[in-house]
Amino acid sequence: MAARGTDGMTGSRARLLPAGLVAATVLTTVLCVWLGLKLSDQSTAQQRRQDIVAAARQSALNFTSLDYRHYDRDSRTVLQDATGDFRKQFAAQTEQLTKLVVENKSVSEGQVLEAGIVRSDARSARVLVVADSKVTNTAAPEGQARTYRLQLDLVRVAGRWLTSDVAFVG
Repeated sequence: MAARGTDGMTGSRARLLPAGLVAATVLTTVLCVWLGLKLSDQSTAQQRRQDIVAAARQSALNFTSLDYRHYDRDSRTVLQDATGDFRKQFAAQTEQLTKLVVENKSVSEGQVLEAGIVRSDARSARVLVVADSKVTNTAAPEGQARTYRLQLDLVRVAGRWLTSDVAFVG
């Protein structure tokens, strides 16, 4: 006959109960850690998407909001959020654009209506942006409404999302 403990259980059953509790505790801990990591990954991905859309919206706003009275500042703002070929092309055209904008007394007041990510990963993204602007100049002193559909390619550089390409679409 097996020896009974003070609680009336046999020795082997008395040892199985703590082992089962330990196994359940380990399993629960592993599951909690795994779920926590998954939640953290989702949070990181969501934050990345928000950062990408915010950078694209700001870049499009900068690109569609220019004023001849301070075009040098406005063009520098565009260049601060630019990189790669887009930065080179915009910088190369700045002198010519400055003359044109000042000559025509052009003012463009942009407004981003919508922005959505087409694709993204940890280092690059493509975003479609719809923006409106009211453009006034010597030819249209009362203003003219314009709608832009832009495709912006962004890359992550030193912790910031910068525009590497802008294309007019649709």
